[in-house]
Amino acid sequence: MRANECIMDLTEIASISGKGGLYKVVKPGKTGVLLESMDAAKSKLVAGASQRMSLLSEISIYTTTREGTVALQDVLKKINKDFGTDLGVDSNSDSNELKSFLKSVLPEYDQDRVYVSDIKKLVKWYSLLHEYAPEVFSEKPEEAAE
Repeated sequence: MRANECIMDLTEIASISGKGGLYKVVKPGKTGVLLESMDAAKSKLVAGASQRMSLLSEISIYTTTREGTVALQDVLKKINKDFGTDLGVDSNSDSNELKSFLKSVLPEYDQDRVYVSDIKKLVKWYSLLHEYAPEVFSEKPEEAAE
């Protein structure tokens, strides 16, 4: 990594409802938030108040545990630890394969509240993050100390 490259985390990566893919938060503006697509095109757009934008750090997956959810970050790190770059599935895989994949990563996921479309999105996001922001999978120094 070059010295002038910044290290991203999930607080700087967003999803926009109705648009595929992920976006790096560049900076807030007067009319919205300036975003850059996390793909080879690196297209820029402004997400205004009318668009539903979610930071990945604020997303969680429903579980049947007492807590009721698990942070997306924790699920992504577990996928990375267990599978690395070869998930064995992709966003076009059969719905049963996708459910089995998530069950292997997160056995307690809530099958009634987590839809196949959510699992497809998780797989797609994981691949994008692995390619364009692999640093989100490494532990931060304060996490390693705990």
